[in-house]
Amino acid sequence: MASTTFAERLKRSMAEQGLKQADLLRLAAAAEQKLGKSQLSQYVSGKTIPRRDTLRFLADTLHVNPDWLLNGAAAQTQAIEAPAPVSEIELSKPTSSEGRPMRTFKKSSKLDNVLYDVRGPVVDEAMRMEQDGVNVLKLNIGNPAPFGFRTPDEVVYDMAHQLTECEGYSDSRGLFSARKAIMQYSQIKGLPNVTMDDIYTGNGVSELINICMSALLDSGDEILIPSPDYPLWTACATLAGGKPVHYICDEEANWYPDLDDMRSKVTDRTKAIVIINPNNPTGVLYPPEILQGIIGIAREHQLMIFSDEIYDRLVMDGKEHVSIASMCPDLFCVTFSGLSKSHMIAGYRIGWMVLSGNKRLAKDYILGLNMLSNMRLCSNVPAQSIVQTALWGHQSVKGYVTPGGRIYEQREYVYNALKDMPGISVVKPDAAFYIFPKIDVKKFNITDDVQFALDLLKDKKILVVQGSGFNWKEPDHFRVVYLPRIEVLSECMTKLADFLSYYRQ
Repeated sequence: MASTTFAERLKRSMAEQGLKQADLLRLAAAAEQKLGKSQLSQYVSGKTIPRRDTLRFLADTLHVNPDWLLNGAAAQTQAIEAPAPVSEIELSKPTSSEGRPMRTFKKSSKLDNVLYDVRGPVVDEAMRMEQDGVNVLKLNIGNPAPFGFRTPDEVVYDMAHQLTECEGYSDSRGLFSARKAIMQYSQIKGLPNVTMDDIYTGNGVSELINICMSALLDSGDEILIPSPDYPLWTACATLAGGKPVHYICDEEANWYPDLDDMRSKVTDRTKAIVIINPNNPTGVLYPPEILQGIIGIAREHQLMIFSDEIYDRLVMDGKEHVSIASMCPDLFCVTFSGLSKSHMIAGYRIGWMVLSGNKRLAKDYILGLNMLSNMRLCSNVPAQSIVQTALWGHQSVKGYVTPGGRIYEQREYVYNALKDMPGISVVKPDAAFYIFPKIDVKKFNITDDVQFALDLLKDKKILVVQGSGFNWKEPDHFRVVYLPRIEVLSECMTKLADFLSYYRQ
């Protein structure tokens, strides 16, 4: 049967040449052709088609004519010499009722290297399967509500009784009551030199990360971001025109940041260091000595510190979270947190950031933050209205993260199940509700972790995120969300073990 779409022709050509996605990416890198893993996945899944230069690279590499690859207009065996020009805004060449070519519109090239596979091509396939009536277990995103975690009744009650007072805009930074509660929480965490004006509420931490990167980075500016990372950090830095530079977190050292690697990657263009603590996707909590090492690098090179601490209240085993900003009052720090995870109210979309330390170093930057905050008017006002209640009311999360609590027991179960699987090794997480196991790529012949996630999805109806979705370079990891109850996780781990017993890529 003839291939009828670009994606089908691309996959057919790859199969005929014996090439996988990972092979094309390696060839692109060798040819200095700009081609990202997320881009290629989108081409293969049929979500988008490439620009002219990428199309020609693919055609040359696969020994086909670019016109055929694009729209099947030429024979596959036709020579590639002197191909017809391909318009960047008219690749698919639709025509009007009068037969005239119609202009089409492509996404911005700024998105070419933006990755967010937490909701990416594998998720798209899962959605298609669900539309066909297939039941998929979604272990790809930290969304507590579908797994039976409920918002505390007191929080729901307070929001309901304040809705009539939340119909207008608030101050661009947020309601007084919300910011006051956050300021007091920051003081308890030891953040230095924090006032009401240093607190900004946002529609989740995600919005605030975007604002911070846009306010800071000029074209070519560099920012140190962990690998693996929460991919929104890398995406927002890229969209702002900056250059994300990934420092390695070392699995052999409990996934702590490799300080020597971090130090080696500082240049005269580096502006800031990002840390995620507790970490997503590894679930590891950084001890004070690691934080002190990061502070030393920031001091030496006069860098800002961005600290994503959204999981700071989801810490287990009697360990305590320490905010890095509390340890360096001489530096300028921005600390992020919110209610989405610790209070199980992800859908309300309420997060915040706190500026602390030596704010004199960042006067102009703060003007930029204020400008962008004002442009979006304010964050979700009803969600702001319950910050005070959530932060200082009954802390239901404490019961989840101690022995006998759901998150604690589910972590114990998943960790023990994974470490006993042949071909899998894993570091036990300290916090959050993620675990990041390693796959023996030689045992399973894995060269493409996106394909691994797709094969697991299709065979066992289990949705996970591949390690490359977190800007991890090797195809040897995947992230599991352990929010489902143990009986569901038990079925999932049984299916995963069976899958690994026969899987070879």
